[in-house]
Amino acid sequence: MPMYRLQKEVWIPHPREAVFDFFSKAENLNRITPPDLHFEILTPTPIDIQMGKLIDYRIRVMGIPFGWQTRIQSFDPPHAFIDEQLHGPYRRWVHEHTFVSENGGTRMRDTVDYDPGGWILAPMVNALFVGPRVRSIFNYREQTLLEIFRPEGGI
Repeated sequence: MPMYRLQKEVWIPHPREAVFDFFSKAENLNRITPPDLHFEILTPTPIDIQMGKLIDYRIRVMGIPFGWQTRIQSFDPPHAFIDEQLHGPYRRWVHEHTFVSENGGTRMRDTVDYDPGGWILAPMVNALFVGPRVRSIFNYREQTLLEIFRPEGGI
């Protein structure tokens, strides 16, 4: 079963507690997800993020609507949390978020282990479509986070 990994880091010029607080509010996913995914949270908000919490979303991938359900696999404020897809467009998706105080700000790291499915064609599907799309989503996320958390105040 193919598994792929994306790692992305960004330094945010705000304290770890503030950055973690932003990420612990599922509603903020709308702000950092590319508009073309038509991301929508279906679980009533506000959502109390905690270990075991289930969160339902709807997205569109290449115009095709998908339901997406994640479970908070671990929750360790203000250091890290992991969400895992239970149902959605991937065969497997596990997303670890880590937050480390560094140089007066926060080093945030996303590590995503995913399997796009496609059995024997998975390497080609990932190389041509899924991998570039996942990278573009996290590039958008990085740029948006840097705008939200501007050094002069942000949030």
